[in-house]
Amino acid sequence: MTQTTDTNRQMVLASRPVGAPKAENFNLVTSNKPIPQANEVLLRTVFLSLDPYMRGRMNDAKSYADPVALNAVMVGGSVCRVEESNHNDYTKGDWVVAFGGWQDYSVIHGSELLKLDNDMVNPSHALGVLGMPGLTAYMGLLDIGQPKAGETVVVAAATGAVGSLVGQIAKLKGCKVIGIAGGETKCTYAVDSLGFDHCLDHKSDDLAEQLAAVCTSGIDVYFENVGGKVFDAVMPLLNSCARIPLCGLISQYNATELPSGPDRLSSLMGTLLVKRIKMQGFIVFDDYGHRYNEFSEQMVKWLMAGEINYKEHLITGLENTVNAFIGLLEGENFGKLIVRVGPDNID
Repeated sequence: MTQTTDTNRQMVLASRPVGAPKAENFNLVTSNKPIPQANEVLLRTVFLSLDPYMRGRMNDAKSYADPVALNAVMVGGSVCRVEESNHNDYTKGDWVVAFGGWQDYSVIHGSELLKLDNDMVNPSHALGVLGMPGLTAYMGLLDIGQPKAGETVVVAAATGAVGSLVGQIAKLKGCKVIGIAGGETKCTYAVDSLGFDHCLDHKSDDLAEQLAAVCTSGIDVYFENVGGKVFDAVMPLLNSCARIPLCGLISQYNATELPSGPDRLSSLMGTLLVKRIKMQGFIVFDDYGHRYNEFSEQMVKWLMAGEINYKEHLITGLENTVNAFIGLLEGENFGKLIVRVGPDNID
Protein backbone atom coordinates (compact mmCIF):
# COMPACT_ATOMS: atom_id res chain seq x y z
CA MET A 1 0.00 0.00 0.00
CA THR A 2 2.98 2.30 -0.46
CA GLN A 3 2.86 5.30 -2.75
CA THR A 4 6.02 6.41 -4.50
CA THR A 5 7.05 10.03 -4.61
CA ASP A 6 6.97 10.58 -8.35
CA THR A 7 4.45 8.15 -9.89
CA ASN A 8 0.69 7.91 -9.83
CA ARG A 9 -1.27 4.67 -10.18
CA GLN A 10 -4.60 5.19 -11.93
CA MET A 11 -7.50 2.81 -12.57
CA VAL A 12 -8.92 3.80 -15.94
CA LEU A 13 -11.95 2.71 -17.96
CA ALA A 14 -10.49 0.51 -20.71
CA SER A 15 -13.80 -0.45 -22.38
CA ARG A 16 -17.52 -0.03 -21.80
CA PRO A 17 -19.21 -3.04 -20.21
CA VAL A 18 -22.13 -4.87 -21.74
CA GLY A 19 -24.11 -6.13 -18.78
CA ALA A 20 -22.12 -6.65 -15.59
CA PRO A 21 -18.67 -5.01 -15.48
CA LYS A 22 -15.68 -7.34 -15.80
CA ALA A 23 -12.04 -6.98 -14.88
CA GLU A 24 -11.10 -6.42 -18.53
CA ASN A 25 -13.20 -3.23 -18.60
CA PHE A 26 -10.53 -1.62 -16.40
CA ASN A 27 -6.82 -1.05 -16.65
CA LEU A 28 -4.31 -0.09 -13.97
CA VAL A 29 -1.80 2.35 -15.45
CA THR A 30 1.04 4.43 -14.08
CA SER A 31 1.65 8.08 -14.86
CA ASN A 32 3.70 10.91 -13.44
CA LYS A 33 2.47 12.46 -10.24
CA PRO A 34 0.58 15.64 -11.23
CA ILE A 35 1.89 19.11 -10.42
CA PRO A 36 -0.48 21.72 -8.95
CA GLN A 37 -0.80 25.11 -10.61
CA ALA A 38 -2.08 28.40 -9.17
CA ASN A 39 -4.85 27.88 -6.59
CA GLU A 40 -4.63 24.13 -7.04
CA VAL A 41 -3.88 21.47 -4.43
CA LEU A 42 -2.03 18.18 -4.85
CA LEU A 43 -3.91 15.45 -2.97
CA ARG A 44 -2.84 11.98 -1.91
CA THR A 45 -5.78 9.58 -1.77
CA VAL A 46 -6.19 7.74 1.52
CA PHE A 47 -9.80 6.52 1.29
CA LEU A 48 -11.87 5.98 -1.85
CA SER A 49 -15.64 5.55 -1.91
CA LEU A 50 -17.22 2.89 -4.13
CA ASP A 51 -20.88 3.48 -4.98
CA PRO A 52 -23.51 1.97 -7.33
CA TYR A 53 -23.89 5.19 -9.35
CA MET A 54 -20.44 4.51 -10.85
CA ARG A 55 -21.93 1.75 -13.01
CA GLY A 56 -24.05 4.30 -14.87
CA ARG A 57 -21.05 6.52 -15.47
CA MET A 58 -19.40 3.66 -17.39
CA ASN A 59 -22.09 3.83 -20.09
CA ASP A 60 -21.88 6.18 -23.06
CA ALA A 61 -25.39 7.45 -22.44
CA LYS A 62 -27.01 10.74 -21.56
CA SER A 63 -27.62 11.10 -17.85
CA TYR A 64 -27.40 13.65 -15.05
CA ALA A 65 -23.60 13.57 -15.37
CA ASP A 66 -21.18 13.00 -18.23
CA PRO A 67 -19.91 9.44 -18.73
CA VAL A 68 -16.33 8.53 -17.95
CA ALA A 69 -14.31 8.75 -21.15
CA LEU A 70 -12.43 5.70 -22.35
CA ASN A 71 -8.92 5.55 -20.88
CA ALA A 72 -9.89 8.19 -18.30
CA VAL A 73 -9.65 7.70 -14.55
CA MET A 74 -12.77 6.24 -12.95
CA VAL A 75 -14.65 8.83 -10.95
CA GLY A 76 -15.26 8.66 -7.22
CA GLY A 77 -15.32 10.57 -3.98
CA SER A 78 -12.20 10.43 -1.85
CA VAL A 79 -10.77 11.52 1.47
CA CYS A 80 -7.24 12.77 0.96
CA ARG A 81 -4.22 14.32 2.61
CA VAL A 82 -2.94 17.57 1.14
CA GLU A 83 0.54 16.91 -0.22
CA GLU A 84 1.23 20.34 -1.70
CA SER A 85 -0.89 23.47 -1.75
CA ASN A 86 -0.97 26.57 -3.96
CA HIS A 87 -4.22 27.69 -2.31
CA ASN A 88 -4.33 29.89 0.79
CA ASP A 89 -7.02 27.80 2.52
CA TYR A 90 -5.01 24.58 2.61
CA THR A 91 -1.70 23.43 4.00
CA LYS A 92 0.28 20.19 3.79
CA GLY A 93 -1.32 17.45 5.89
CA ASP A 94 -4.88 18.78 5.86
CA TRP A 95 -7.69 16.27 5.52
CA VAL A 96 -10.07 17.07 2.65
CA VAL A 97 -12.96 15.52 0.77
CA ALA A 98 -12.51 15.60 -3.00
CA PHE A 99 -13.80 13.99 -6.17
CA GLY A 100 -10.37 12.61 -6.89
CA GLY A 101 -11.25 9.31 -8.55
CA TRP A 102 -9.57 5.91 -8.56
CA GLN A 103 -5.94 6.97 -8.29
CA ASP A 104 -3.14 7.68 -5.84
CA TYR A 105 -2.85 11.41 -6.53
CA SER A 106 -5.06 14.12 -7.95
CA VAL A 107 -4.81 17.86 -8.51
CA ILE A 108 -7.96 19.84 -7.77
CA HIS A 109 -8.77 23.54 -7.49
CA GLY A 110 -9.07 24.61 -3.87
CA SER A 111 -12.61 25.89 -4.38
CA GLU A 112 -13.78 22.33 -5.14
CA LEU A 113 -12.59 20.82 -1.86
CA LEU A 114 -14.26 20.34 1.51
CA LYS A 115 -11.90 20.72 4.45
CA LEU A 116 -12.29 18.28 7.33
CA ASP A 117 -11.31 18.64 10.97
CA ASN A 118 -7.70 17.45 11.12
CA ASP A 119 -8.49 15.80 14.46
CA MET A 120 -11.37 13.80 12.99
CA VAL A 121 -11.22 10.29 14.49
CA ASN A 122 -12.68 8.53 11.43
CA PRO A 123 -12.03 10.62 8.29
CA SER A 124 -13.53 7.90 6.09
CA HIS A 125 -16.94 8.66 7.64
CA ALA A 126 -16.98 11.74 5.40
CA LEU A 127 -17.61 9.32 2.50
CA GLY A 128 -20.45 7.52 4.26
CA VAL A 129 -22.56 8.41 7.26
CA LEU A 130 -21.40 12.05 7.13
CA GLY A 131 -21.11 12.19 3.34
CA MET A 132 -23.11 11.50 0.21
CA PRO A 133 -24.85 8.30 1.43
CA GLY A 134 -25.85 9.97 4.69
CA LEU A 135 -27.18 13.05 2.94
CA THR A 136 -29.05 10.81 0.50
CA ALA A 137 -30.73 8.85 3.27
CA TYR A 138 -31.56 11.92 5.32
CA MET A 139 -32.99 14.10 2.57
CA GLY A 140 -34.61 11.34 0.56
CA LEU A 141 -36.49 10.00 3.56
CA LEU A 142 -37.34 13.22 5.38
CA ASP A 143 -37.95 15.61 2.47
CA ILE A 144 -39.57 13.25 -0.04
CA GLY A 145 -40.75 10.40 2.19
CA GLN A 146 -41.96 12.65 5.01
CA PRO A 147 -42.50 9.79 7.48
CA LYS A 148 -44.91 10.28 10.37
CA ALA A 149 -44.90 8.49 13.72
CA GLY A 150 -46.83 5.24 13.52
CA GLU A 151 -46.42 4.82 9.75
CA THR A 152 -44.79 1.81 8.08
CA VAL A 153 -41.54 2.44 6.21
CA VAL A 154 -40.00 -0.22 3.96
CA VAL A 155 -36.43 0.17 2.74
CA ALA A 156 -34.63 -1.97 0.16
CA ALA A 157 -30.88 -2.72 0.37
CA ALA A 158 -31.46 -2.28 4.08
CA THR A 159 -27.91 -2.87 5.31
CA GLY A 160 -26.19 -0.80 2.61
CA ALA A 161 -24.67 2.63 3.09
CA VAL A 162 -27.96 4.42 2.41
CA GLY A 163 -30.58 1.89 3.45
CA SER A 164 -29.12 1.27 6.90
CA LEU A 165 -29.38 4.97 7.68
CA VAL A 166 -32.86 5.33 6.18
CA GLY A 167 -34.20 2.65 8.50
CA GLN A 168 -32.56 4.07 11.61
CA ILE A 169 -33.78 7.60 10.89
CA ALA A 170 -37.29 6.25 10.34
CA LYS A 171 -37.13 4.53 13.73
CA LEU A 172 -36.03 7.80 15.33
CA LYS A 173 -39.15 9.36 13.80
CA GLY A 174 -41.36 6.74 15.46
CA CYS A 175 -42.08 4.52 12.43
CA LYS A 176 -42.40 0.79 12.01
CA VAL A 177 -39.47 -0.20 9.80
CA ILE A 178 -39.23 -3.21 7.50
CA GLY A 179 -35.93 -3.84 5.76
CA ILE A 180 -35.23 -6.00 2.72
CA ALA A 181 -31.67 -7.30 2.35
CA GLY A 182 -29.73 -10.20 0.86
CA GLY A 183 -29.11 -13.14 3.18
CA GLU A 184 -29.78 -14.19 6.77
CA THR A 185 -26.68 -12.50 8.20
CA LYS A 186 -27.63 -9.08 6.84
CA CYS A 187 -31.25 -9.47 7.93
CA THR A 188 -30.22 -10.41 11.46
CA TYR A 189 -27.88 -7.41 11.60
CA ALA A 190 -30.68 -5.06 10.51
CA VAL A 191 -32.90 -6.19 13.37
CA ASP A 192 -30.34 -6.77 16.15
CA SER A 193 -27.91 -3.91 15.46
CA LEU A 194 -29.91 -1.32 13.50
CA GLY A 195 -33.19 -1.72 15.37
CA PHE A 196 -35.45 -2.56 12.42
CA ASP A 197 -38.73 -4.25 13.35
CA HIS A 198 -38.31 -6.89 10.65
CA CYS A 199 -35.92 -7.61 7.78
CA LEU A 200 -36.71 -9.98 4.93
CA ASP A 201 -34.35 -11.82 2.60
CA HIS A 202 -34.97 -10.77 -0.99
CA LYS A 203 -33.61 -14.14 -2.10
CA SER A 204 -36.65 -15.90 -0.61
CA ASP A 205 -39.11 -17.41 -3.07
CA ASP A 206 -42.05 -16.09 -1.04
CA LEU A 207 -40.84 -12.52 -0.48
CA ALA A 208 -44.22 -11.03 -1.44
CA GLU A 209 -46.08 -13.23 1.04
CA GLN A 210 -43.58 -12.49 3.84
CA LEU A 211 -43.81 -8.77 3.19
CA ALA A 212 -47.60 -8.81 3.29
CA ALA A 213 -47.49 -10.71 6.59
CA VAL A 214 -45.37 -8.08 8.36
CA CYS A 215 -46.88 -4.99 6.70
CA THR A 216 -50.25 -5.53 8.36
CA SER A 217 -51.26 -1.89 7.86
CA GLY A 218 -49.81 -1.54 4.37
CA ILE A 219 -46.81 0.59 3.38
CA ASP A 220 -46.72 4.36 3.78
CA VAL A 221 -43.14 5.04 2.66
CA TYR A 222 -41.02 2.85 0.41
CA PHE A 223 -37.39 3.95 -0.03
CA GLU A 224 -36.41 2.49 -3.39
CA ASN A 225 -32.80 1.39 -3.89
CA VAL A 226 -33.28 -1.82 -5.84
CA GLY A 227 -36.28 -2.15 -8.19
CA GLY A 228 -37.11 -5.47 -9.84
CA LYS A 229 -38.91 -8.17 -7.87
CA VAL A 230 -38.60 -6.20 -4.63
CA PHE A 231 -40.74 -3.41 -6.04
CA ASP A 232 -43.13 -6.00 -7.44
CA ALA A 233 -43.67 -7.25 -3.86
CA VAL A 234 -44.08 -3.73 -2.49
CA MET A 235 -46.49 -2.25 -5.02
CA PRO A 236 -49.71 -4.09 -4.01
CA LEU A 237 -49.17 -3.07 -0.37
CA LEU A 238 -48.79 0.68 -0.92
CA ASN A 239 -51.35 2.75 0.97
CA SER A 240 -53.21 5.73 -0.39
CA CYS A 241 -50.96 8.81 -0.40
CA ALA A 242 -47.84 6.67 0.05
CA ARG A 243 -44.48 8.27 -0.78
CA ILE A 244 -41.65 6.64 -2.74
CA PRO A 245 -38.22 8.33 -2.69
CA LEU A 246 -36.55 6.88 -5.80
CA CYS A 247 -32.87 6.69 -4.92
CA GLY A 248 -31.56 3.83 -7.05
CA LEU A 249 -32.39 0.73 -9.09
CA ILE A 250 -29.35 -1.44 -8.53
CA SER A 251 -31.05 -4.62 -9.76
CA GLN A 252 -31.25 -3.04 -13.22
CA TYR A 253 -27.83 -1.41 -13.57
CA ASN A 254 -26.31 -4.37 -15.42
CA ALA A 255 -29.41 -5.13 -17.50
CA THR A 256 -29.06 -5.23 -21.29
CA GLU A 257 -32.78 -5.61 -22.05
CA LEU A 258 -36.16 -5.02 -20.46
CA PRO A 259 -37.29 -7.56 -17.83
CA SER A 260 -39.30 -10.53 -19.01
CA GLY A 261 -43.02 -10.84 -18.37
CA PRO A 262 -45.97 -8.51 -18.92
CA ASP A 263 -45.57 -4.75 -19.26
CA ARG A 264 -45.89 -3.40 -15.70
CA LEU A 265 -45.95 0.28 -16.63
CA SER A 266 -49.73 0.58 -16.96
CA SER A 267 -50.24 -1.18 -13.64
CA LEU A 268 -47.74 1.13 -11.94
CA MET A 269 -49.28 4.27 -13.41
CA GLY A 270 -52.74 3.10 -12.42
CA THR A 271 -51.59 2.48 -8.85
CA LEU A 272 -49.95 5.90 -8.63
CA LEU A 273 -53.12 7.55 -9.91
CA VAL A 274 -55.79 5.72 -7.95
CA LYS A 275 -53.87 5.76 -4.66
CA ARG A 276 -52.48 9.28 -5.17
CA ILE A 277 -48.94 8.08 -4.57
CA LYS A 278 -45.93 10.39 -4.85
CA MET A 279 -42.89 8.79 -6.50
CA GLN A 280 -39.93 11.14 -6.90
CA GLY A 281 -36.39 10.64 -8.07
CA PHE A 282 -33.58 12.86 -6.84
CA ILE A 283 -29.89 13.58 -7.42
CA VAL A 284 -28.67 14.34 -3.96
CA PHE A 285 -26.05 17.06 -4.43
CA ASP A 286 -27.96 18.75 -7.26
CA ASP A 287 -31.15 18.86 -5.20
CA TYR A 288 -29.90 19.03 -1.62
CA GLY A 289 -26.26 20.09 -1.61
CA HIS A 290 -27.27 23.49 -0.21
CA ARG A 291 -28.72 21.72 2.84
CA TYR A 292 -25.60 19.73 3.73
CA ASN A 293 -24.94 21.73 6.91
CA GLU A 294 -28.47 21.05 8.16
CA PHE A 295 -27.95 17.32 7.63
CA SER A 296 -24.43 17.26 9.08
CA GLU A 297 -25.43 19.04 12.29
CA GLN A 298 -28.25 16.58 12.96
CA MET A 299 -26.33 13.45 11.99
CA VAL A 300 -23.39 14.36 14.23
CA LYS A 301 -25.82 14.78 17.15
CA TRP A 302 -27.33 11.35 16.50
CA LEU A 303 -23.89 9.74 16.23
CA MET A 304 -22.62 11.34 19.42
CA ALA A 305 -25.76 10.24 21.27
CA GLY A 306 -25.30 6.65 20.05
CA GLU A 307 -28.62 6.74 18.20
CA ILE A 308 -27.14 5.81 14.82
CA ASN A 309 -25.02 2.71 14.15
CA TYR A 310 -22.73 2.70 11.15
CA LYS A 311 -20.76 -0.10 9.48
CA GLU A 312 -17.91 0.16 6.99
CA HIS A 313 -16.74 -2.56 4.64
CA LEU A 314 -13.05 -1.72 4.21
CA ILE A 315 -10.94 -3.06 1.32
CA THR A 316 -7.20 -2.39 1.16
CA GLY A 317 -5.32 -1.54 -2.02
CA LEU A 318 -6.14 0.32 -5.23
CA GLU A 319 -5.41 -2.91 -7.11
CA ASN A 320 -8.41 -4.53 -5.38
CA THR A 321 -10.85 -1.78 -6.33
CA VAL A 322 -12.23 -3.49 -9.44
CA ASN A 323 -13.18 -6.74 -7.72
CA ALA A 324 -14.71 -4.81 -4.83
CA PHE A 325 -16.79 -2.72 -7.23
CA ILE A 326 -18.00 -5.76 -9.17
CA GLY A 327 -18.99 -7.34 -5.86
CA LEU A 328 -20.84 -4.19 -4.80
CA LEU A 329 -23.17 -4.51 -7.78
CA GLU A 330 -23.87 -8.12 -6.72
CA GLY A 331 -24.62 -7.15 -3.11
CA GLU A 332 -21.45 -8.69 -1.67
CA ASN A 333 -20.56 -5.68 0.48
CA PHE A 334 -21.78 -5.41 4.06
CA GLY A 335 -22.00 -1.74 4.97
CA LYS A 336 -20.44 1.28 3.25
CA LEU A 337 -17.77 0.11 0.83
CA ILE A 338 -14.48 1.98 1.24
CA VAL A 339 -11.06 1.31 -0.28
CA ARG A 340 -7.98 2.30 1.68
CA VAL A 341 -5.69 3.42 -1.10
CA GLY A 342 -2.76 4.69 0.95
CA PRO A 343 -1.53 5.40 4.48
CA ASP A 344 -3.01 8.29 6.44
CA ASN A 345 0.27 9.60 7.86
CA ILE A 346 1.79 12.96 6.97
CA ASP A 347 5.10 12.47 5.18
